[in-house]
Amino acid sequence: MTDKILIGALEHCDLPDLGITALNIRVDTGAATSSLHVDNIEEFEQGDDLWIRFDIHPDIHDVKKLKRCEAKVEGQRRVKSSTATRQKRYVISTDIKIADLRWPIQLTLTDRSEMTYLMLFGREAMAGKFIVDPELEYLLGS
Repeated sequence: MTDKILIGALEHCDLPDLGITALNIRVDTGAATSSLHVDNIEEFEQGDDLWIRFDIHPDIHDVKKLKRCEAKVEGQRRVKSSTATRQKRYVISTDIKIADLRWPIQLTLTDRSEMTYLMLFGREAMAGKFIVDPELEYLLGS
């Protein structure tokens, strides 16, 4: 059979490098890239590398909670959003933790304030690890 883990359309994850725990995510096999809602992006240089600072509101039930993060920019990507508009987004690499698995993924950073979930978990990040049942939610607990 397979050693892939069954997940639902909604799950929780941690982004330990960013200090984020129990983030509600929308699992989306239609999206190639994972994306994260951030605000107030500022560029800065560290050595010869481009870095960014940004704000995350990790608790969708309390938008007053704010986490200021920093990450090295891995690149920029033109992405077609769910509204069919093309956007240029920063790409960062960070670890994700779901259940007992932890691995590095790429995230595009964008304004998802009009969306219900702060993070979209795309197929590049889940490839080889999960099977998705879109009828179910939170199979891996909280």
